[in-house]
Amino acid sequence: MAEVDPKDVSHDVSTPEASVTEPQGVLELPHSWKYKKILGGWWYASPPVQLLIVSFVCFMCPGMFNAINGMGGGGQMDATANNHANTALYSTFSVVGFFAGTFTNKLGIRTALSFGGIGYSVYVGSFLCYNHTKNLGFTTFAGALLGTCAGILWSAQGAIMMSYPPENSKGRYISWFWMIFNLGAVIGSLIPLGQSIHSQAAVNVSDGTYVGFLVLTLVGAALAWTLVDAKDVIRDDGSKVIVMKHPSWSSEIMGLWECFLTDPYILALFPMFLSSNWFYAYHFTEINGAYFNTRTRALNGVVYYSMQIVGAYVFGFALDFGGVRRTTRARIAWAALFALIMIVWGCGYKFQTTYTREWASAIKPGTGGDTGIPEEFLHKKKDWSDPGFAGPFVLYMFYGFADAAWQTCVYWFMGSLTNSGRKLANFAGFYKGIQSVGSAVTWALDDHKISYMNMFASNWGLLIGSLLCALPVILWKVEDTVPLEKDIQNTDETIEEVAAKAVVVPAGEHVKEKA
Repeated sequence: MAEVDPKDVSHDVSTPEASVTEPQGVLELPHSWKYKKILGGWWYASPPVQLLIVSFVCFMCPGMFNAINGMGGGGQMDATANNHANTALYSTFSVVGFFAGTFTNKLGIRTALSFGGIGYSVYVGSFLCYNHTKNLGFTTFAGALLGTCAGILWSAQGAIMMSYPPENSKGRYISWFWMIFNLGAVIGSLIPLGQSIHSQAAVNVSDGTYVGFLVLTLVGAALAWTLVDAKDVIRDDGSKVIVMKHPSWSSEIMGLWECFLTDPYILALFPMFLSSNWFYAYHFTEINGAYFNTRTRALNGVVYYSMQIVGAYVFGFALDFGGVRRTTRARIAWAALFALIMIVWGCGYKFQTTYTREWASAIKPGTGGDTGIPEEFLHKKKDWSDPGFAGPFVLYMFYGFADAAWQTCVYWFMGSLTNSGRKLANFAGFYKGIQSVGSAVTWALDDHKISYMNMFASNWGLLIGSLLCALPVILWKVEDTVPLEKDIQNTDETIEEVAAKAVVVPAGEHVKEKA
């Protein structure tokens, strides 16, 4: 196989012209089952196949979690258990998530993802138990455990999604993941919709729904063990992921703090991280759970997550548009997000003026609990057959679209700052940790019965304010390509070692297995 002179290799190896000065020979893959072609010519240890596996792990674990929470109250008419569980969840998540990159880099992708998946199984099982025992302590414990597990799972997922693809494909990889992941929530929402489609009563989700979710989360946790190690992943251009060859607990803990020394600008993205889950309590409990009955909540969950798929597709592929420089794309993405948030949440303000928390508490007996409020002030929750349903329904759809646009752009912004798997694991940990602080706060605020309008205002203000804080990073830190020297800072790789991995397949050639 032809040798590549390290001096002739730049970091962006997305095209042959950008990678080597002269055509090289056909890349010969190692002789192993990991490099047998299986899907459309891809080998098992290729980024697309590994991303597909991770996507289905999240399809069956966080996807089912989203389906349960998307119905409002965790599927319960009284949101107390869900609020306590999620407050505990995001409290532990905010701590563990911040350090999760350290654990992921040390333990490895498979262990991190599988451990994370088990937490989702316990969480779902606690609500199945709550249907019969009203054991609030178990649901709260399950939430705290899931916070620990999910912090590590999402750090591993983020590292794969942002570091495995070449620079010119990161947007598409993010969108593929987000589409498959949210398909899990769509299917999960179809289950209670099918069970309640002929009933307008406001009731708890059935045992069968929770059992179905429990089985899927267990399958997802097991699926994580089919991944390969990051060091074995080979891209179609022959390059490999930049990782620590011999990580230790001390090196990874030091690497966490070195991120702040070498990349202090990441702090300017923290408000975007904080706001990225701040709105879920408002969407799920204070709109869907408070305003609609059970079957309509399930329908709303289906369209909310369906629009997440659409939003991820639109923004993910636009972020990789080849005819525009990456720096320009980053600025356009920021402007598009700003406009989208102003329009969607502006419409949301008009809707929020139509009902209050007090209105949501005055539910007729038999449709959500006896409140002791005089009969003349009682009402039913809204059904899709009621007049005026279309407006709130469409608004809720676009809340889902805006959520996917936000998450896709945040991941892409982080991925455009580095290609180092080690650093991106830490960035993903920061993201999920800070994100979870916001979630813990908002679920606790809902439990303390803060007015819906105040909760709405906190969401809109934080989203716009965080975009303004992030603007300097978008303008001055996103580059068209990240220099190799910057990527290998604080790793035990040399430029020569990394460059030697970047053997490129010339245009018109194909990767072949070494005999």
